[in-house]
Amino acid sequence: MSARRAPPSWWYDAGRAPPLTARMLAAVYGAAVRLRLAAYRKGWLKAQRVGVPVVVVGNLVAGGSGKTPLVVALVERLRAAGRKPGVATRGYGRDDADTPLWVEARSDPALAGDEPVLLARRTGARVRADRDRVAAARALVEAGCDVVVCDDGLQHYRLARDVEIEVVDARRGHGNGRLLPAGPLREPLERAAACDFHVLNDGGGDVEPAFGQWRMQLRTGDALPLLGGRPVPLQAFAGRRVHAVAGIGDPERFFATLRAAGIAIVPHAFPDHHRYAPEDFDFGSDLPVLMTEKDAVKCAAFAGDRHYLVPVRGELPEAFWIALLDRV
Repeated sequence: MSARRAPPSWWYDAGRAPPLTARMLAAVYGAAVRLRLAAYRKGWLKAQRVGVPVVVVGNLVAGGSGKTPLVVALVERLRAAGRKPGVATRGYGRDDADTPLWVEARSDPALAGDEPVLLARRTGARVRADRDRVAAARALVEAGCDVVVCDDGLQHYRLARDVEIEVVDARRGHGNGRLLPAGPLREPLERAAACDFHVLNDGGGDVEPAFGQWRMQLRTGDALPLLGGRPVPLQAFAGRRVHAVAGIGDPERFFATLRAAGIAIVPHAFPDHHRYAPEDFDFGSDLPVLMTEKDAVKCAAFAGDRHYLVPVRGELPEAFWIALLDRV
């Protein structure tokens, strides 16, 4: 499984000019992106419908912004409203990515991808991994789903969508506002205006959302031993030193959450979608190890009794759900 490297430092430093080569490549990339957008808007390329509502949860920036907790919350809300949602995902970094796959709670993350396995475990919904999201959505409909939630895929225009939700990380935002590779943007910033909803992921903080944004706060649950057993309140680690492991788009978000709980962490940041091996945890001490759910799905095979996952749930205002469900 491949792992995404840490982004260049200038991506999130507006006061630092990217290298000239990066800026030149960004101009070429931007022209190609705008041409593709125009092709769909003018009807030269056709988006394909699958017969049920499609909700896309995505972002404009490369890397993580906190989409997974929102996808989990969305699936749970749709089910509570009497719908039968399914999740379409590419399954980034999985082995044999050309082969479509039904993902289940016990699927091998190397074959299915870490995020699809996490979604299957947390939601119990049908999850289809396929780089062709139109094919994934059609498979979900054939399996009886009456709503398709697309995890990522904001730029996958071949799949027609009824609702677009942009997720923005409160700490990093849109970075320096430049297109790849001079900045983190996959599309021009004005593309955000076309999205129906804008969710500001402020973690567990208290960031004031901008006009038109909905705040999503991440609430941590009890730490769960990877080997099974009783949950341990996160407060039980307060004042103690622990190893904190995060291989997500923004590891600092997880570290900040643990620090806010009064835990003295020794941080260990890994690349996004890192494939763990036992030696990755040779930290030289037997302190407890706290990690994200996304990391934990890849560590169960060699976990010990000092390894815990820290689950999170996304909370949004009730008015957001009323507005969203009305659109679906």
